[in-house]
Amino acid sequence: MNFTKMQGIGNDYIYVNCFEEYVPHPEELAVRLSDRHFGIGSDGLILIRPSEQADAMMDLYNADGSRAMMCGNGIRCVGKYLYEKGIVKKDCLQIETLSGIKELHLNTANGCVKSIQVDMGKPGLDAAELPVLPPEGASAQDLPLEVDGVLYHGVCISMGNPHTVLFVENPAAAPVERVGRAIENHPWFPQKTNVEFIRVISPDELEMRVWERGSGETMACGTGACASAVAAALTGRAQRSVLVHLLGGDLRIDWALDGTVYMEGGAEFVFDGSIII
Repeated sequence: MNFTKMQGIGNDYIYVNCFEEYVPHPEELAVRLSDRHFGIGSDGLILIRPSEQADAMMDLYNADGSRAMMCGNGIRCVGKYLYEKGIVKKDCLQIETLSGIKELHLNTANGCVKSIQVDMGKPGLDAAELPVLPPEGASAQDLPLEVDGVLYHGVCISMGNPHTVLFVENPAAAPVERVGRAIENHPWFPQKTNVEFIRVISPDELEMRVWERGSGETMACGTGACASAVAAALTGRAQRSVLVHLLGGDLRIDWALDGTVYMEGGAEFVFDGSIII
């Protein structure tokens, strides 16, 4: 199987061109190939498939083999792959995902993609849409979550996948693995949840670490940055346009007045390879 390793601000995936390749049992393959000691090493496996509805389909499997609906950093890499590999040579692309068709606007120069803005759609705020099952008297935007005797107030947002945003004083010192794992698997989240640890630096700047369901802590999460920006604006902590600093780099997030969230950032090739599967 031929593959390409790519990363979007450190969120790295294995990409396979399924216009040409057939990939059997992608759930099992994602687990084996994502292993950073005995495999290629990644946050998961992304299959770029033909689509009857869009320019291509992004089929995403996390490092634990679970299927994911959407990945903001991953979809930017898909856009760069399609354009620079000559599969779809357009500055505006439509990509089918399990959370709907997403529109990508490519900033190109001399045949290369410099940055990509993604129309991420409108955030989901209803408990049933996320989904989350809050206890009586609690809301999805102020969810009391206790871990090891510490009470956190989660702001739950869907960006096509579920997110729980926690505002903390210092993300660098936050117990991301322990708290992230506990909240990811909390019974109030029937489909589990991603967990963001956010510090508001200023009204237009956030700092973030993320625990991704199915993958653990990663360098970045595009949908998580979008959810965090929406949560910060909803709670009056920040403006609707913010720069989000993640471990792997920065993303510009804009929550437009019509409710649409836009994410802009880069995507990079790491290497091409082949492996016997």
